[in-house]
Amino acid sequence: MKITVLMGGTSSERNVSLASGIRIVQALRSRGHDVTALDPARGVISEVEERELGTGKVGTKPPSLEALSKFAEGTFLPNLTSLKEIKDADVVFLGLHGGQGEDGTIQALLDMARVKYTGSGHLSSALAMDKDLSKKLFRAADVNTADWLMAPATIEQVEGMLGLPVVVKPSKEGSTVGLSVVKKRDDLAPAIKEASKYDDEVIIERFIPGRELSVGVLGKIALPVGEIISKHEIYDYECKYTPGMATEEFPAKLSREATERVQQQALAAFKALKLGGCARIDFRLTSEGEFYCLEANTLPGMTELSLIPQGAAAMGITFPELCERIVKLALE
Repeated sequence: MKITVLMGGTSSERNVSLASGIRIVQALRSRGHDVTALDPARGVISEVEERELGTGKVGTKPPSLEALSKFAEGTFLPNLTSLKEIKDADVVFLGLHGGQGEDGTIQALLDMARVKYTGSGHLSSALAMDKDLSKKLFRAADVNTADWLMAPATIEQVEGMLGLPVVVKPSKEGSTVGLSVVKKRDDLAPAIKEASKYDDEVIIERFIPGRELSVGVLGKIALPVGEIISKHEIYDYECKYTPGMATEEFPAKLSREATERVQQQALAAFKALKLGGCARIDFRLTSEGEFYCLEANTLPGMTELSLIPQGAAAMGITFPELCERIVKLALE
């Protein structure tokens, strides 16, 4: 098949996307496919650049907002569907993360051009990216999720409705970019200000202490549950993409009943947002045995340290096979 992998882009998760995308390119080529790597911010990625990206290094911090604005100036996005690498592809593999790659914008463009692509549709992508709307849909589907408020909110409102600590984060971001755990009254306003750098909507969510769990969904199948043991209080950007900063256990040490319960919650969340292809649903498990759904990721990371590939491997699915299955789901 002729496959174009979209990777990079202009979001704060650009570096993660490049690391994911190059692995996807290499995996699909190993299965005999004709694969082109395309960055919406810079165009076709050369063989030299591919070799440089092959190291898979992401870094401990996302790119600066200044650097991202420069990439945005030269973006091919308005003319994306006119590029021959898109028009001539049998399928476009979306290796983008965050921003316009994951919020439904690119999906809508590809839909209008009748180009097949991996992952969820434009509406589902937008719903999952908006944490406020997705949590409302979780509640409607009986998927347990933490109480929340949307900024602006006073410290009195936060303490009265949520208590401290709380998690403050951009409503439409990923990889914990712009996220803060607020434990003191005086830290709320600075946390909201930091999150607002990345999105004009900021969510304030009750902090759920407990074990960090993740469930991948491939088509209509829940992958083995994974547990993340992070060296930081939360599974933040540095822990996600720096070797040695977190340990991932697949399958997680859970009872059979608990495993089935969280997998069913993941499938219910997947269905509630009308997701498709491959997605990752994240949870917290409290000491009382309650699961809380944190969010859904419609284009989850595919780096060497990412959770979906590890969950698939625990089920006996190699990374090249995983990528090919995602392509087949797009064609279906």
